[in-house]
Amino acid sequence: MKVDAHQHFWNPDKVAYPWLGPQHGPIYRTFEPEELEPELRAAGIGKTVLVQSANSYEDTEAMLRQAERYEWIGGVVGWVPLLEPKEAEEKLKRWSKLPAFKGIRHLIHDEPDPDWILQDKAIEGLKVLAAYDMTYDVVAVFPNHLKHVPLLAEKVPGLKLVIDHLAKPPIADKGWEPWAEQLARAAQYPNVYAKISGLNTAASADWSAEDLQPYIDHAVKSFEAERLMFGSDWPVALLAGDYAQVWNETNRALARYSDSEKAAILGGTAARFYNL
Repeated sequence: MKVDAHQHFWNPDKVAYPWLGPQHGPIYRTFEPEELEPELRAAGIGKTVLVQSANSYEDTEAMLRQAERYEWIGGVVGWVPLLEPKEAEEKLKRWSKLPAFKGIRHLIHDEPDPDWILQDKAIEGLKVLAAYDMTYDVVAVFPNHLKHVPLLAEKVPGLKLVIDHLAKPPIADKGWEPWAEQLARAAQYPNVYAKISGLNTAASADWSAEDLQPYIDHAVKSFEAERLMFGSDWPVALLAGDYAQVWNETNRALARYSDSEKAAILGGTAARFYNL
């Protein structure tokens, strides 16, 4: 089964998204399941993982309602207040009983403090997630957050972590270090996974598989296919292409790998990680 392990929906008329504004051009509007469905069919994708777009209960509840209506939404990555571990636990007591609810994310890259996730209270909150067997998506936007992933893996060894978007490597500038070393170091921890997602919006405007190739190859070398998963990052992907382009160019970049490696990256890893 092919899985898109990272996509979003939002409706600014119903839920507040403080980061989203007119400056975001084509994605400053409502995106709902009916628009994505034909793209998934064309790519042969059977399940998706719907990921939070706001640090709010309202966003999570909206996603859970969508998961009830659309069987192809295999999992929801929602939000709880990590700095309020008791409140987070109360929510997880209820949400963890829902088959679609799989994990948590916080928009740490929007926090003024780049070390936000290392606070004692945040670590306590992550330990609550681990106790409920929830996953944690790390918005480890380079250069501020990727270096923290090994610390998180050590402090909460029972928590499954996944680095979103390979931490947004500096593709447009053809940059390499220290991103490459930091990603390889994070991969040394068996509870850390990564998403081959969101790379097109880190590249130049006329990007192709060739631009993504070195970064994907380094990820495969570091994590191996069994800890990597594809994600479209739709509709954010529309800032630099479309769904079909992201899917096709990612597949071109993976063409050199074995059938079993491609099967893992394009579905198997996500199915295991999120228990789809």
